[in-house]
Amino acid sequence: MPNSAVQVALIQQSVGLDVDANLDATVDFVHEAAKRGAQIVCTQELFRSQYFCQTEDHARFDLAEAIPGPSTHALAAAAKEHGIVVIGSLFERRAPGLYHNTAVIIDADGSLRGLYRKMHIPDDPLYYEKFYFTPGDLGFRAFDTKFGRIGVLICWDQWYPEGARLTALQGAQILFYPTAIGWHPKEKAEYGAAQHDAWETMQRSHAISNGVFVAAPNRIGHEGDPQSGIEFWGQSFLCDPAGKIMVKGSADKEEIVMALCDFGRIDVQRTHWPFLRDRRIDAYGDITKRYIDSR
Repeated sequence: MPNSAVQVALIQQSVGLDVDANLDATVDFVHEAAKRGAQIVCTQELFRSQYFCQTEDHARFDLAEAIPGPSTHALAAAAKEHGIVVIGSLFERRAPGLYHNTAVIIDADGSLRGLYRKMHIPDDPLYYEKFYFTPGDLGFRAFDTKFGRIGVLICWDQWYPEGARLTALQGAQILFYPTAIGWHPKEKAEYGAAQHDAWETMQRSHAISNGVFVAAPNRIGHEGDPQSGIEFWGQSFLCDPAGKIMVKGSADKEEIVMALCDFGRIDVQRTHWPFLRDRRIDAYGDITKRYIDSR
C-alpha cells in the first residue's frame, strides 16, 4: 500500500577542509534524523567538501569520486541500517576528464535506486561550475522508493520551471533541491534580502504550479577568502503543494530541518487548483526554442 505521509529531513551543516570528517559528520546527521523518525533524508549540495567552485583549480578534481564509491557506500550503509531513503549530493568522477555534479538516490534497503546529474550548470562570480561539471545527460527523472516517488534536481536547476514541471509530470510527489547558495558579503547589505526572497519564492512557485512538496537543504557558514568568499545563507526549508513553508532552518546553525509530508495534500491541491488539467499542451511546441523572434 502506498505511503500516505512521510517524514522528510534536510541536513543543514557547515563544511570544513577535511573531506573524511565532512562525510562522517553527514552520516552522523543521517543517523540522528532516522532516530527522530525521518524516512527520507537529503543532504545539501556537494556536502563532502567546501564549495570548491569559487576558483578554477585543476587540483580540485581530486575531490571527485566514483559512484558507487566511498560516500555512496557510507550513505547506503546508514540507509540500510535504519530502513530509510537517503539522497546524497556528490562530485562524480565518471571517467578521466568527465565529471558531474550528481545526486544519488539510495533506497531503504541500501540499494542505489538511481542518479540525477545536474542539468543546468552556472558560471557566475565565485560559482565557476562550468569549469568542473559536464551538464547532466540523464534528463529529469522521478524515482520510486519505499517512501514515495521523488524527484531530485540540484541548486541552479531550481530557477528553471521546465525541470520542475517535467519531473512532476513523471509522478514525483516531492522535489528535492540539494543546494549551495549564499551571498557575496560585499553585496549582502544592498541585495541580500531580495536575492534570498527570489530563491525562496521561485521554489515555492514550483510547489504551487505543480501541486507537489518541495524540499531545499542549503549549507551554512562562510567559505573562501575571508574578505570575499561566499556566506551561505542556510534557511533550508520544506513547503507544501500550496507553497506554504512548513518548516525552515536558521541562517547560521547546523540542524536537521524536518516535516511531515502528507501526500493526500497533492490531490486536494490539484483538484482545487487544476493547473495540470488546464495545460494547453497543444500550444507549447515553441518551449524548446532558445528564443522566439516575433519581429
